[in-house]
Amino acid sequence: MGHLERYAELAVVVGTGLRPGQRLVICGEPEHAPLVRAVAEAGWRAGASDVECVYVDDHLRRLHAIHAAEESLDRTPDWLEQAARSTEEAAFVYIVGDADPNLFHDVDPARAARAEPLRLRKVNRDLTLRLARAWTVVACPTAGWANEVLGTPDVDRLWEEIAAVARLDADDPVAAWSEHIEALETRASALVAADFDVVRFTGPGTALEIGLLGAAVWKTAQSTTAWGQRHVTNLPTEEVFTTPDRGRAEGTVRLTAPLHWYGSVVEGGELRFEDGRVVDVRAESGTEFLRSKVAADEGAARVGEVALVDTGSAVGRRGLLFRSLLFDENASSHIALGSGYTDPIEGASQLSEDERVAAGINSSSIHLDMMIGGPEVDVTGVRADRTTEPIIEQGVWVLSVGEGVRN
Repeated sequence: MGHLERYAELAVVVGTGLRPGQRLVICGEPEHAPLVRAVAEAGWRAGASDVECVYVDDHLRRLHAIHAAEESLDRTPDWLEQAARSTEEAAFVYIVGDADPNLFHDVDPARAARAEPLRLRKVNRDLTLRLARAWTVVACPTAGWANEVLGTPDVDRLWEEIAAVARLDADDPVAAWSEHIEALETRASALVAADFDVVRFTGPGTALEIGLLGAAVWKTAQSTTAWGQRHVTNLPTEEVFTTPDRGRAEGTVRLTAPLHWYGSVVEGGELRFEDGRVVDVRAESGTEFLRSKVAADEGAARVGEVALVDTGSAVGRRGLLFRSLLFDENASSHIALGSGYTDPIEGASQLSEDERVAAGINSSSIHLDMMIGGPEVDVTGVRADRTTEPIIEQGVWVLSVGEGVRN
């Protein structure tokens, strides 16, 4: 069994936790067809009642960004919204991997930022917050992506890089993932036991404090649906995360890696927070795009997630910038502007949007991950009595977790 087949099996068995008789839906781009087909075959073998596929094409989105009227830039085709709604209670595999990372370089950044289907984002956010489908995200290498990352369109070589961080080269990848998730759960439990009120990030250009919600615990990417089906939302994953208090973020932060978002790129980004909100945005490049995202709605300028990753992660050890959020967010600690998750707070998936906001969970149409960790960044936990304890020092995890995390 090659990397393609092993990754497909992981996506179905570990990623979605597909149950016999459950419907499987796969979403990808035309260039992802080999992995789409492999996932479909793995789904049938695992006992899916039906397997369906939705293809979307970034080339068409580029044309839409260039030519569409301003008022229809964020439109969602009715068929696409209906397809998303139909995935409730299904197993859902979303495949990423830029076919052409330079596709949007000749598009007005502000238009590119808005040329995303708004209603589709809202439907997907609603399904996620209600824990209403068993979903996972995986990646399919393409020649264009390989060329951007490796300097050569060598898809096989990019497969080797993905295999290393997705544990596809283990004797038993499914067992390896079970062990890895268990170790990350141990790390999350240590953070819960430490009972921090604030997480502080310090490093070059960074002095940021993010307040935590008392009701929120630390979680891994292993989630549980409303009906009790376990699934792993990212393959790979190296993080432990929580949902912070939307009203408590103070200070400045410098992005430690470029932000790649559907063809748009931000490099050298800097944010300043006051009273929980971004009040200043700067970047060496991509400023207009980043400002457009921060201004998307009231919650877009607030923090919805804080995630901790040390440099010893499987992704971090590769020393490779994948230019993909799926991978790069697992190389270092990160925050996300926009929508917060309900997983870390018991009962939050049953709350209305207004009730979530009242509980301190941020609400927004976006969820934009930004890498802010690395070997020069320290992460410190601060308790309500202002006592402190180091979590990560110079990129290395130092908070006691018993046996620790085996990468």
